Amino acid sequence: MKQMSLGPVAVILAGVVCLSAGAVRPAAAQEANIAAVVNGQVITNADVDNRAMLLALSTGMKPTPDVLNRLKPQITQQLIDQTLQMQEISKLKVNVPEADIATAIGRIEQGNNLPPGGLKARMAASGVAFSTLVAQIRTELGWQAVLHQVLGGELQPTKGDIEAEKTALKAEIGTTQYHLGEIFIPVSDPANDAAAKNFAATVIAQLRSGAPFPVVAAQFSQSPTALQGGDMGFLPLSELDPNVAAVVTSMPVGAISNPIRVPGGYDIVQMEGSHVVGTSTQTMLSMRQVFVPYPTPITNGQVGPAQAAVISKLVDAAKNAHSCADMEALNTTFGKVHPADPGPVNLASVTPPNFQQMLSSIPENKVSPPLVAQDGVTIVMVCSRQNVASSLPSDDQITNVIIDRRVQMESQQLLDSLKHQSVITQN
Repeated sequence: MKQMSLGPVAVILAGVVCLSAGAVRPAAAQEANIAAVVNGQVITNADVDNRAMLLALSTGMKPTPDVLNRLKPQITQQLIDQTLQMQEISKLKVNVPEADIATAIGRIEQGNNLPPGGLKARMAASGVAFSTLVAQIRTELGWQAVLHQVLGGELQPTKGDIEAEKTALKAEIGTTQYHLGEIFIPVSDPANDAAAKNFAATVIAQLRSGAPFPVVAAQFSQSPTALQGGDMGFLPLSELDPNVAAVVTSMPVGAISNPIRVPGGYDIVQMEGSHVVGTSTQTMLSMRQVFVPYPTPITNGQVGPAQAAVISKLVDAAKNAHSCADMEALNTTFGKVHPADPGPVNLASVTPPNFQQMLSSIPENKVSPPLVAQDGVTIVMVCSRQNVASSLPSDDQITNVIIDRRVQMESQQLLDSLKHQSVITQN
């Protein structure tokens, strides 16, 4: 089985704007404006205020002075962590291509049902600078590259690792697995425990009032799953922290947990669903796709005349496609840039959620609306749907699980190490 994905689910994120430690200002005014200094880089109170405002706007909170003040202590800690991450990205000379950032922005828009350029317009209407989004995406992508670079050869699991994981999964047959979303709020200093817990409680209140979990997770979770909107997938109790495992068994679908103390911080989890391993069914899709690249990629989220012409040409040609054989022929006409048949697709593994919903509801042998990405446009057709008994994940899926686990562990260890090596002051 192959997982079909439009890429990591990302959402509006706030970046860190740091001033040079050598900026010339009157001493008193400069000190009053400083929230923290990380190895000589300044995080201003304005940075903290902007981040607090962004959280308030994106979760539906009224940005009153009282609300913003409650958010500031934890947000300051998050900005310190992100500043350390950016410094390490720079130290290791990790380059994040602009094309990757543009692609991530396109995923955000698709995941939020926005047209190209719609995200920038929405942020402008909310008074949030688009550059904050770009800065945060750059940090998230750069930090993941740092972790992969640091892990090096230890990142890729061996055949023995995969077989051991399969053995463990087989032992889970007949047990219940839980589909969870998570928001992890770190606590690196015991003195900050109360502030982190209060911050978690504020976030939970907004989630229970209807704020979208993936949006909040991608903004404020300090776990690698943040890039997927906090989605942890299906997990057995044995792979969960004992404190989390004790809570999720009694949570109904859709429920949001209270803050759960785990090593390194607090977890907030949402129950997405559950199934019994080896007894449930899954929907497998047979599909065909046609991908057509643009002559030049979309920049700044704006579809230009060249890209619009490609989209229009594909849409017009697809009007004559009424079967999967027609889609294969159409893919050949457009140069077979990607294979027409992506292989069996597990509907439950498709992301983002709006794409999964479209694939679950579109009639068979009907062409989808155009799926606009940064580098090209795709149309898909569902040839058939089949409900089959659940089976063990593929080797590729197991590999991804192992890699994600190792990256998450390394992320916390590296960040703790950077803090111990750094000079950090807070006002």
